[in-house]
Amino acid sequence: MLLRDVEYGDVDAYVRMRCDPVMMAELGGPLPREGMEAKVHRDVQRAAAGTDWTKMIVPDEAEPNVVAGTVTLWPHDADGERISEIGWMVLPEFQGRGLGKQGVRTLLELARDDSRWGLIHAFPATTNAPSNGICRTLGFRLLGEQDVTFAGRVLRTNHWAIDPRADLI
Repeated sequence: MLLRDVEYGDVDAYVRMRCDPVMMAELGGPLPREGMEAKVHRDVQRAAAGTDWTKMIVPDEAEPNVVAGTVTLWPHDADGERISEIGWMVLPEFQGRGLGKQGVRTLLELARDDSRWGLIHAFPATTNAPSNGICRTLGFRLLGEQDVTFAGRVLRTNHWAIDPRADLI
């Protein structure tokens, strides 16, 4: 498994992840197909600028164009405070292989060595057992439940946090 920066050619992977009802079930349902090119463009630009880390999970280094999912770390404002948030998605045919956990761990290890991220938050849906399991097994602390707005939808989430410099298991 390796992580590589998002590229303009990753539109199809974004469509498969973000426009599919099964993939988006825990995030309020599929997003519209329109706008995926613009989303990839924004993510490529932010990755190139170093403001966000949007990484594609590649299961086999020998096939860098085969993408299993994404793991992203980005800063944003939440309740008047600047926070770092991590999120991930793994396509159905790659689920259950540990690629999501490995991708999250790898990105947290990179963040541990880059002091700008500080405490990192994750907000998986309360009903998303696999993502909550990743948080639990990697050393995140559960801070409680929280309503979060994603793509104009309010989701009930578990609020997890980790200091990768001290807490990463």
